Amino acid sequence: MAVAEATHPGGTLLGAVFTFVLYGVGPVALVVYLMGRKARRTARARRDAAASGSPDGGGEAAADAVPPVRKEP
Repeated sequence: MAVAEATHPGGTLLGAVFTFVLYGVGPVALVVYLMGRKARRTARARRDAAASGSPDGGGEAAADAVPPVRKEP
């Protein structure tokens, strides 16, 4: 469509650029953005899990591996 706009006797190069952006680049960019939603969500979850400091991403502090022994009174 942009080539037809640019080569038409009544068309302009500026009109061809706007046609290319609005009918070509814009919709493709929108589709790519929407399709990448799952990847962005997964990356954010990994980043949050790494920032919390625990390997399982639970958000709680790690406990001792062996609990202390209590002495009976």
